[in-house]
Amino acid sequence: MSALTLAVRDSSTMLRRNLLHARRYPSLTLNLLLTPIMMLLLFVYIFGDVMSAGIGGADRSAYIAYVVPGILLMTVGGTVVGTAVSVSNDMTEGIIARFRTMAIHRGAVLIGHVVGSVLQCVMSVVLVGAVAVAIGFRSTDATALEWLAALGLLVLFATALTWIAVGMGLISPNAEAASNNAMPMILLPLLSSAFVPVDAMPGWFQPVAEYQPFTPVIETLRGLLLGSGIGHNGWLAVAWCLGLAVLGYFWSAAKFNGDAK
Repeated sequence: MSALTLAVRDSSTMLRRNLLHARRYPSLTLNLLLTPIMMLLLFVYIFGDVMSAGIGGADRSAYIAYVVPGILLMTVGGTVVGTAVSVSNDMTEGIIARFRTMAIHRGAVLIGHVVGSVLQCVMSVVLVGAVAVAIGFRSTDATALEWLAALGLLVLFATALTWIAVGMGLISPNAEAASNNAMPMILLPLLSSAFVPVDAMPGWFQPVAEYQPFTPVIETLRGLLLGSGIGHNGWLAVAWCLGLAVLGYFWSAAKFNGDAK
């Protein structure tokens, strides 16, 4: 078989392994999934009326439409924390050392983690999205093309964050450290435009919210799902995604290959 065929075969095997692990040990995934769902319910039912008035909405439904894109991105950030923990476990439990003695493609282990994590992100987003629809979120103004673009953006962002999470897992000495290192994936959405507009924040805090990856991605996703304009946020979101994906890939590959020496 050619090198490409071997790489695809071995990566598929590692993907199947990671999906089986996720199915057999669902507690971590469920715990990470509960956080965005609880945040969604909290901000809609407890703060919804007040927050809706703050952004100029007439009722709670306006704030549901505003907050759901941010919650979906928070879901992605929370899911990839599990990837960092999984990679750290593989590195510390000795299974990677055994894989390196076998005739498998060197990058198959990392590719399996990344593809498996992206698939889990998509499934998690679908579940959280279903909860959002159940409590009143509607996207009637978005076209089919905008829905497709929104899905593509979510997959691209999930891929970028997953590569960063893989790198965090590789540098962590244990699962607890990996979880702590990946915590910014959950915290950054709280410091973005996920819950309130950037221009409604204190002036000194606005640069923190504006110059980070989550805000342009949230604004782009919000514009696509609600059928409104995305302005300059579209290319900023794609630039952030590609930049983080490239950085995470080379960081993870360098660390993984360096540990093999």
